[in-house]
Amino acid sequence: MTLTRVAAIQAAPVLMDRQGCVDKAVGLIEKAAADGAHLVVFPEVFIPGTPVWMDSRPIWDGDEEWFALLLDQAVVVPGPVTEALGAAAAEAGVYVVVNVEEREPHGSTVYNTTLYLGPDGRLLAKHRKLMPTGSERTVWGMGDGSTLPVVETPFGRLSGLTCWENYMPLARFYLYAQGVDIWTAPTLATGDGWVATLRHIAREGRCYVIGVNPCTHIDQIPADFPRRDEVWTVKEGDGGWVEPGNSVIVGPNGELLAGPARHEETILTADIDLAQVRAARRLFDATGHYHRPDIFRLTVDTRPRPAVVLADD
Repeated sequence: MTLTRVAAIQAAPVLMDRQGCVDKAVGLIEKAAADGAHLVVFPEVFIPGTPVWMDSRPIWDGDEEWFALLLDQAVVVPGPVTEALGAAAAEAGVYVVVNVEEREPHGSTVYNTTLYLGPDGRLLAKHRKLMPTGSERTVWGMGDGSTLPVVETPFGRLSGLTCWENYMPLARFYLYAQGVDIWTAPTLATGDGWVATLRHIAREGRCYVIGVNPCTHIDQIPADFPRRDEVWTVKEGDGGWVEPGNSVIVGPNGELLAGPARHEETILTADIDLAQVRAARRLFDATGHYHRPDIFRLTVDTRPRPAVVLADD
């Protein structure tokens, strides 16, 4: 199977409402599958939504209540959220890539995590963002090398990086070396410069790139959100868009197949062909015939880094 339809879900989360976000995701999976999608990709931290206060207020200035809410609504993996999303994936018969805010069952650090679910409902893999960007470091911890998966599908090898991780050249190189054919980039990044970044990755990796943003207007912040009038302030010229969207689907030569979509909740789709990836790599293979391992070499540590290691008796 080389030809398949992919869907980029540009939508607003139900801010800091885990169940509300899950319910919305299930409905969107059903809708994308009804349109023929075999792969459905969601925005960055769609469940339970972006902690928008990290960009609207001075760092750690009155965010205690909001962070406590984030921690309460964060996702334990595996758990009820992965079960519900897995059931929706199985019902629709699709692969699902969904980015969540994750915590350990008894932990108080939140991770920016991408989950990969199969059409049989199984949780196939997860990736924790290696390096939060700027103010994100006040709400998210760092992942390690043990969660850099590549998922085999009938329509190509699936992986990707989150938002500005995509600017990490060695992380990209490692994934290119795993033969990624479909690259997912859940993100909060906006503007034409970010679209250019994704087009570059598509050409560099000779892969399809699916970049997916949330799209949230200030009116979509729940009415009962704690101190709602303080969590986000409308800026001149932004039209009240907290997250304006910026989703795209890019082909392996850098051509835009769909998007960029902005200022609307929508589902972008494109039909992709693995044969096009293979053809493009005859000209350039970043970790194959266009690499010089006699000069350059990358070492990757994929061991997990838990806080506690129990000694063997």
